[in-house]
Amino acid sequence: MQEEVVIVGAGQAGAQAAQSLRQGGFEGPLRLIGDEPHPPYQRPPLSKKYLAGDIGSEALWLRPPAFFSTNAIDFIPNTRATAIDRSKKRLQLENGDTLSYGKLILATGTNARWLPLPGADKPGVVTLRSISDVDAIRAKLSECSALAIIGAGYIGLEVAAVAKSMGKRVTVIEAQDRPMKRVVSTPVSDFFTKLHQNNGIDLKLNASIETLEGDGHVTGVRLADGETVPAELVLIAVGAIPNDDLAHGAGLDVDNGVLVDGAGQTSDPYIYAVGDCTRFYSTRYERSIRMESVQNAIDQAKAVAQSILGADVDYDPLPWFWSDQYDIKLQIAGLSEGYDDTIVVGEPDDNKFYVAYLKAGQLIAVDSINAPRSHMMARRVIGELWRDDLLPDA
Repeated sequence: MQEEVVIVGAGQAGAQAAQSLRQGGFEGPLRLIGDEPHPPYQRPPLSKKYLAGDIGSEALWLRPPAFFSTNAIDFIPNTRATAIDRSKKRLQLENGDTLSYGKLILATGTNARWLPLPGADKPGVVTLRSISDVDAIRAKLSECSALAIIGAGYIGLEVAAVAKSMGKRVTVIEAQDRPMKRVVSTPVSDFFTKLHQNNGIDLKLNASIETLEGDGHVTGVRLADGETVPAELVLIAVGAIPNDDLAHGAGLDVDNGVLVDGAGQTSDPYIYAVGDCTRFYSTRYERSIRMESVQNAIDQAKAVAQSILGADVDYDPLPWFWSDQYDIKLQIAGLSEGYDDTIVVGEPDDNKFYVAYLKAGQLIAVDSINAPRSHMMARRVIGELWRDDLLPDA
């Protein structure tokens, strides 16, 4: 009889690992533990269509609830794992129960990064990570006229676009000199700066925050230059941190994420990790990377399932990401970090172009704006030496 597999984390990666194990022929006991009351669901629409009210929560479900019982997956919601006893191969749960495992998969994801700003503990200061977060934000948005967003990354800009469509006064406060600086080049940042400003967003760059004001409930954000941005709701959107506390407490190797090899195996041969919480070495990019993307969650979960089933795998993906803001779709193929040259193809003023990133003459990433053909082509050719005939029209 096959040993029991327990999966901690019922997000995209955990759900995919369970599904892939069953599809691959795993017939042993299989448990999937989630710390939310919902079945596994998609997170990308949270800051877009779900926040806007265009879809309900059931449209987010990755699989119908019946899928888990049909496939003999024991789904345990609203339950948090608190400790791992590696010597006994047992998992401690917050409710006092313990579960034994033959193999354990950590799919614990991330949490929204918090900023310990003065006044950040006031009511009306929020982060966005879960369905319950968005439900609370939507309820607060319906009652307020002004929203301040700290952070001009994907989440911050996506929420800004939705809130503006609701008729709210929106200010985005960013410490860097351009939005999305960590992941895109200047031409792409400039495009999105203009896009949001043209839609009425007050975008404050190079801005430092002194305190969050309010006598009780938050009423505004005071900047270091003395300006106060009025806001009845403040969203902190400054990235995410991996949930690696469970792994760290068990003595597994962690470094801003659970360290895994190409098979998704941790420093314990009986414990694997998948998705946003992991860090692994990429031969393609010649460095250790941690990725927060649907693509990584799905593909790494499939690789771990194959490894547990006995296959020889070495996970080294071509990453891709996307963001929807207003009627603009940004699609990113590859990782642009370390590029030494860029090529812009198409006209930003036409809302359709792409930026190719090169390193030593080799294509390493492409940012496509309303240019799906270039995105799909980039996913095929990244890794090959750059050639002029690989430059498609935008």
